[in-house]
Amino acid sequence: MKNYLDFEKEIKALEQEVDGLKSPFGAEGISEVDTDKIKNTQEQINQKLEEIYSNLNSWQKTQVARHEDRPKANFYIKKIFSKFTLLSGDRFFGDDKSVIAGFGLIENKSVLIIGQEKGEDLNSRIERNFGMMRPEGYRKCIRLMKLADRFKIPVISFIDTPGAYPGIGAEQRGQASAIANSIECCMSLTVPNISVIIGEGGSGGAIALASSNKVIMLENSIYSVISPEGCASILWRDPSKSLQAAEAMKLTARDLLQLKIIDEVIPEPLGGAHRDPDSIAADIKYSIIKNLKSFENFTKEEIYDHRKAKFLQIGRDQGFSKSSNTHKSSLSYKDSAVKKLQVHIEKHKYIYGGLGLVVIAGLITLIS
Repeated sequence: MKNYLDFEKEIKALEQEVDGLKSPFGAEGISEVDTDKIKNTQEQINQKLEEIYSNLNSWQKTQVARHEDRPKANFYIKKIFSKFTLLSGDRFFGDDKSVIAGFGLIENKSVLIIGQEKGEDLNSRIERNFGMMRPEGYRKCIRLMKLADRFKIPVISFIDTPGAYPGIGAEQRGQASAIANSIECCMSLTVPNISVIIGEGGSGGAIALASSNKVIMLENSIYSVISPEGCASILWRDPSKSLQAAEAMKLTARDLLQLKIIDEVIPEPLGGAHRDPDSIAADIKYSIIKNLKSFENFTKEEIYDHRKAKFLQIGRDQGFSKSSNTHKSSLSYKDSAVKKLQVHIEKHKYIYGGLGLVVIAGLITLIS
């Protein structure tokens, strides 16, 4: 049974009509299937899908990112990688079912695969804790990332979580420090790490595994510091203002690409990834292979510096670059020419102001 969002009511009605037309059993028994009408109705569906999905606002994209039928990490792992070997446990407390982790092959190259998994139905969602990781989940990922780094194996992460689990037990077992240690581990790797946000990228629960050389988002996924409902509750004391919050937060793939927080957006099939999972899986596989190849000739120091400079550059003009006058492992900040000019003028504004007055006085003297 398909699930539909609020803004897909017209599509739902048309698809139900198509299902009825495909059935050879009418009110008067077996009847001829009207193929021409099916074709015309299907064209109407495609037209409606294109019209709706080309004009989604931020809140509607949030709903698509959370869609029940949207492909999850487990699906992509099975479709993209071969010989996947599941590994469990953090060697301290236990295993966290909300994250799938293990080694596999992509084009005969070994990679570590980490996937935040929400589950497919109610029972699996409860077992997976709706994709909300506990401290033992992050510690499991840290253990495996360090292992991958030791054997020079790239790391691929699939991000899909509303956030880290905020329960009392998780806090007692060190949730905050587990997230911080996971971020630190991601940033310190000397092998390439690539993160693909396939649904929700919520808060520290996402950034703990998305501190990567390349951060890629599917077209209708989201990536934010807090959920739109949470933001609306804090700012307006009104969860119904989720649309305003979603627009203000700039959480869509297009917005984040413009802000240079992410590196790439993968277009989704017409109507979202859930309408053609095999196609989007193939596109993700192509993107992963392409990005892994871009790091083939990098040394481990260059990989580390690439990641560090990428995050230091967020919110700045040119970011940080290697300085020939400093220690080889340090990065120095590099301003743009325009920024340097602005800083220079601001620093010497009184001098330039005085010169301006002298010039004006001279012009007045000449005119008079």
